[in-house]
Amino acid sequence: MSASGGTKAIVAALAANLAIAVAKFVAFLFSGSSSMLAEAVHSLADSGNQGLLLLGGKKAQREATPQHPFGYGRERYIYAFLVSIVLFSVGGMFAIYEGYEKIKHPHPIEAWYWPVGVLVFAIIAESFSFRTAIKESNEIRGGLSWKEFVRRAKAPELPVVLLEDLGALVGLVLALGGVGLALATDNGVWDGIGTVCIGVLLVLIAIVLAAETKSLLLGEAAGADEVKKIEAAVVDGETVTRLIHMRTLHLGPEELLVAAKVAVQHDDTATEVANAINAAEERIRAAVPIARVIYLEPDIYSESAASAGKNPAKTPGGPGSAPGH
Repeated sequence: MSASGGTKAIVAALAANLAIAVAKFVAFLFSGSSSMLAEAVHSLADSGNQGLLLLGGKKAQREATPQHPFGYGRERYIYAFLVSIVLFSVGGMFAIYEGYEKIKHPHPIEAWYWPVGVLVFAIIAESFSFRTAIKESNEIRGGLSWKEFVRRAKAPELPVVLLEDLGALVGLVLALGGVGLALATDNGVWDGIGTVCIGVLLVLIAIVLAAETKSLLLGEAAGADEVKKIEAAVVDGETVTRLIHMRTLHLGPEELLVAAKVAVQHDDTATEVANAINAAEERIRAAVPIARVIYLEPDIYSESAASAGKNPAKTPGGPGSAPGH
């Protein structure tokens, strides 16, 4: 996994969640707090999620094969999508069920110092993990807002860790509130309500993650800045005179496919066209290094055909049109 994959943030989150999960399970055994059980399962699920992200990063590094000629870069998207499923089912739905049961059958919290102490420790540990994720994200998000970064990032790991850590911190505050109210009122129903709130929070985060990773799995184009760089690089003004149409697709976070139809001079020889195409590919790779798979098709530019727009099915040589027209 590349540096932009946020390996450091994933490892930090994994270490924090494993330690927190053990502490929460111990606190649950001593106190009987449903919020603590829900939070323990949440931390255990998060630990598994970080393991999935690391596994996905490892598998994505495999070399391309004849059966998978474009490599395995999308493995990272698949494992990030699995994270959203685990967070929804194991974390969110379990917490909602546990909270519902506690509301129906409330019982007082015993040994209150265990859940309170563990929750304070967990907030501190999660804060360090969240800080690491923020620091790594700031190195690559540029001028994007946090919302834009989560929505536009092509590497899924950092947005996943950011949302998980944010959800964990908010969940811990909810758990602390539920436990605190249960202790103050001597009514275990508040512990159950806090647990349900944790579950709803995790379900909402899982839905956001699923929506974003689904978009990546379907295939996203290059960012607007990268598209502009490619468009500027492909034309040399001599042999390659115009970009007729272009499509880009992320094969993985750090691998971009570029397919374009370019206009060449009608009287150029085959050798001149081939050299121009090779030179254009070099310029594209220099401008956008992640553009590793490039297909450029030469054609003769036609003003009348171009008036159809940039739809490949209607531009010269596209599907449904006569070759070379």
